[in-house]
Amino acid sequence: MVKISFYILLFYSLSIFSYLYAQDEQINSRKVELSKLKDEISRLETELAQKNRKEKKSLEDLDNISKQNFLLSKLITKLRSEENLKQSQIDKQTFNISVIENDIDLLQKNYAKYVTATYKHGSYTDWESVINSASFQQAIVRLEYLKRFSISRQKDLIKLENNKKELVTAKKKLEVEKREKAVLVQQKEIEENSLQKKMKDQKSILTEIKKDKKKISKSVNEKRKSEQKIKDLIVKLVEDAERKRKEEELKKNETVVSKETKTKKEAEQTDYSIDLTTSKFASFSELKGNLNWPISKGKVVRKFGESLNPNLKTVTVNYGIDIKASGDLSAKCVAEGVVSTVEWLPGYGTVMIISHKGNYRTVYGHLSEVFVSEGDKVKTGGLIGKVSESVEGNLLHFELWNARQCVNPELWLRK
Repeated sequence: MVKISFYILLFYSLSIFSYLYAQDEQINSRKVELSKLKDEISRLETELAQKNRKEKKSLEDLDNISKQNFLLSKLITKLRSEENLKQSQIDKQTFNISVIENDIDLLQKNYAKYVTATYKHGSYTDWESVINSASFQQAIVRLEYLKRFSISRQKDLIKLENNKKELVTAKKKLEVEKREKAVLVQQKEIEENSLQKKMKDQKSILTEIKKDKKKISKSVNEKRKSEQKIKDLIVKLVEDAERKRKEEELKKNETVVSKETKTKKEAEQTDYSIDLTTSKFASFSELKGNLNWPISKGKVVRKFGESLNPNLKTVTVNYGIDIKASGDLSAKCVAEGVVSTVEWLPGYGTVMIISHKGNYRTVYGHLSEVFVSEGDKVKTGGLIGKVSESVEGNLLHFELWNARQCVNPELWLRK
């Protein structure tokens, strides 16, 4: 029983060590990303601060603060992810402590039984075992048993002492991880407060811009340019997926390279590459006509294809639809998929692209806060962000693509 317990403890200790090491590597990598995001936010803040109050009402300033909000939201999402990772480490370490404590308890109980038995019946020396034996064969068996029992007891005592030392180390590490989590929570709260303040500043700039028809016209033009950029992002994702599929087909026809022969660079690329596999998701094509809406109680105010702007009297082409949000500003994923892109574009602010099964992709534009990162798997109806306010109001821009072809989302959304 003691041996079984030992192997169980050894197995969990090795598993936990490997798991924690992998998580530490991820955290160190993400710390670099967080630092870069903070540097970019500081640069934009300095740029905006150099202008006087009267100048801070242009579209450039709106873009500046919109991009700051995008970076802050991305920073908060990463901090939230770090917090979850740290909590996972805490849970693993707590479990490790529990395993060690149970093992110590078992060893102590077994040793207590031995001490009690020795007190009641006395201890036998090797010679007493031989003298009291009924036969020479029995004496040999007794001697062998006592020898093994003595060795086992000594091992138990050594293991008990080692476990107690390991328990002290594990508890110290747990306290360190709890303190690190507290720091992450505090940092996240500071950034969240900063984001709320910047969103108020953005709203103030928007109020002024909405009074200026020329600025609104310029904003719409910026939006049209960004529509092409969204299309470019989609094409890049399609090309990347096609290239990956071809590479996988080539690998099937080649000899599989063992993990031992991989270079350090190859191993790092494997560990940190974003997995955009959609093969395990439910069929997207079967959802046509029954697709969930990305926002609740939304109304389509700009349809797919060519449309006339009533205020500016200009004709524009829309690759998707614009849905006006009323009340609830939560943006949700229309079907299960994987977040493949989170980007900022002029006129659209934060844009998210989610890949689905069958080479389908959905685009969500005009987001303010985002709650997921690239590579995250999202369930149907999963919260991905909040609808931001633009010069045209609280609108969510929504697109649906099949490979390189944009399709009318209204034909897919549930009536």
